[in-house]
Amino acid sequence: MASTSRRPAKLRTKLRIVITAGPTREYLDSIRFISNPSSGKMGFAIATAAVSRGHEAVLITGPVDLPSPAGVTVIRVETGSEMARAAKREFRRSDVAVCAAAVCDYRPIRRATRKLPKSESGLILQLEPTEDIAASLGKMKGARKTLVFALEDHGPRRKAAAKLVRKQADAVLLNGPANIGADRACFDFLRLGGTWKRWAAASKAVIARKIVAELEKMTFVDNDRPDVGASPRSGRRRPAL
Repeated sequence: MASTSRRPAKLRTKLRIVITAGPTREYLDSIRFISNPSSGKMGFAIATAAVSRGHEAVLITGPVDLPSPAGVTVIRVETGSEMARAAKREFRRSDVAVCAAAVCDYRPIRRATRKLPKSESGLILQLEPTEDIAASLGKMKGARKTLVFALEDHGPRRKAAAKLVRKQADAVLLNGPANIGADRACFDFLRLGGTWKRWAAASKAVIARKIVAELEKMTFVDNDRPDVGASPRSGRRRPAL
């Protein structure tokens, strides 16, 4: 019996999408670091979904235990500074950025070159803020689009909406602690100037396809024909693929 399932049609217009994923590490000495439990699964799923739609995906990932997705350009980094440099470099020749990484908000002001010995008197760390990658991309985007993730555990929608504006993004996905490392996730979605939408719990692969569909809607002027549009990088109409 023939299958009735169909793969989604690829677009004639190709976007170059930069995606950040996973955690970062900020070292206090040669061994120890500050980090978080982000698995990178969501960002990797978005890159896979983008390629399946015919787009070019550049995935900038922190340290994760995931294989490189087929057809995706993968740049592996460790620290927030490394991720920021790579994201800004790649975004200069891209159409869209998706900031899904869980970048450490702080790093030690000084990093010891050797392993610090244990002290019975304890250890006081002086921290400084890391670069806000999503905000940096928002400042340089021009006509291009950025989608940011916001992980909140209290006052979630209010804080996520504030991040959308502060980071000069076009859309925000509200993320919860329960999504970290999970194969399924539930998100709230907000476009700039729009209203909140609750996305039902689904696999991260399904959520990723919804995200890519939203990126296409945001990027192409004619929503009825998302396969035709102008390049946000050049302002010129893109040729058919």
